[in-house]
Amino acid sequence: MILCLSGLVLMLVIISFANYRVESSTNCDVFSNIAQLPANKAGLLLGTSKFIHGGRPNLYFYNRIEATVQLYKSGKIEVVVISGDNGRSGYNEPQDMKAALVKAGISPEKIYLDYAGFRTYDSVYRMKAIFGQTKFTVISQEFHNRRAIFIAKALKLDVVGFNARDVDAYNGFKTRLRERFARVKVLLDVFFQFKPRFLGERILISQ
Repeated sequence: MILCLSGLVLMLVIISFANYRVESSTNCDVFSNIAQLPANKAGLLLGTSKFIHGGRPNLYFYNRIEATVQLYKSGKIEVVVISGDNGRSGYNEPQDMKAALVKAGISPEKIYLDYAGFRTYDSVYRMKAIFGQTKFTVISQEFHNRRAIFIAKALKLDVVGFNARDVDAYNGFKTRLRERFARVKVLLDVFFQFKPRFLGERILISQ
């Protein structure tokens, strides 16, 4: 019993520490007001599924699309790199997001797809390794942006985040819970300086 309680306390301490490290190191780098956001050539749109279980629309998806369109049309970014999962048949986060952006008025020539963004760490790492970008804007919900920026800082990249509208507590509970553990994992990624499983040929962003 004592051993179980000790393990639980240790786990809570580790989760709290990871959350503190991510939050405290990114306070100056996340923006919800588009007027205050610095302009960058590229925006990194972090992928998510278009639908959730049961076939319902995923609000995280649509809110990120909305935020990206706002940035593009206001001149805060010139091109968009969509990084997401395409690891199984019939599931293609980057292509679904591209279709939504094109429908909203962004030219296909301004959109680049990263099909190997299986994790946030991979997406951020590949922005420099594959797309040659060391300065860019991450686009996702604030909690996700903070973790991406934490990774970027560890990789010596100059990154800010634009916060898409969040999802209410009821619909976002599971995602927020997973985020707590993801922040613990990211400390390990950064400490051990892991590299993505897939890299590949470099892609030139010419615009």
